[in-house]
Amino acid sequence: MIRSMTGFGAARAEQAGETISVELRSVNGKFCDVKPRLPRELAALETELSKTVKARIHRGVVDVSVRRESGPTARGVQPRVDLPLARAYAKALRDMKSELGLSGDLSLSELAQLDGVLTLAELPADLTAATAALQTALASALEALELMRAHEGAALAKDLAGRLDSVERSVAAVRTLAPAAVESYRERLAVRVAELSRGMPLEPARLAQEVALFADRSDVAEELTRFASHLEQLRALLGGDAPAGRRLEFLLQEVNREVNTIGSKSQHAAIAAHVVEMKAELERLREQVANVE
Repeated sequence: MIRSMTGFGAARAEQAGETISVELRSVNGKFCDVKPRLPRELAALETELSKTVKARIHRGVVDVSVRRESGPTARGVQPRVDLPLARAYAKALRDMKSELGLSGDLSLSELAQLDGVLTLAELPADLTAATAALQTALASALEALELMRAHEGAALAKDLAGRLDSVERSVAAVRTLAPAAVESYRERLAVRVAELSRGMPLEPARLAQEVALFADRSDVAEELTRFASHLEQLRALLGGDAPAGRRLEFLLQEVNREVNTIGSKSQHAAIAAHVVEMKAELERLREQVANVE
């Protein structure tokens, strides 16, 4: 069954104290374009992440958001003391006290509050554990994404199949009307020639020759045969499991070419009406196929 290119998936995994959350969002695209966003400390994992996504997703723009969550005990950060700066502060304050003849002592809490002495720094990532957690979360998120894309793809396939039914009905009508178009032309030509000849007898051979030429120019048998083949291939792709978006787009281009040829060859009003209906339906099919992976 075909799959849509739009979907969402999210998952979370923990490994040896490293907790990773992954969110995937996919939209339409001509190719598979992965756009990862990772924390700075996990940037080294970006290439492998993109390869994993492309192994499962064949078409569409996929935004991948990775978040490294804080640890349960240290909130993912640790205090850091700049001892050289603290010594410089203490010396400067002692010098100022001595130079100005001031009283009082500098307390630890006062020193810690001075700018830059005590800061909070992110805990360094355990890349081994983070990689394992990322792989687990990414796999689960991809499963959720593919499930949603498959669900939407089933709805697309149903709609596309219904529109192909409509096109096939029009093709059947054109196949039936094609011989009648030649006979209608024969009758119109006979009436027209009779009017122009002002009662003079018609030449049956000449009339038959003109009708034969018209029949040859307006013959759409080859187009209808190719048309039927293309529709059969379209239905096979809708029922297959492989990504089919590009092939569906190509076949619809071919089908549209056959419709245009049928329309240019035919001078029958009823056939022309069916050609207009087929063009409208093919445009709707093209718009829907643009969503198929």
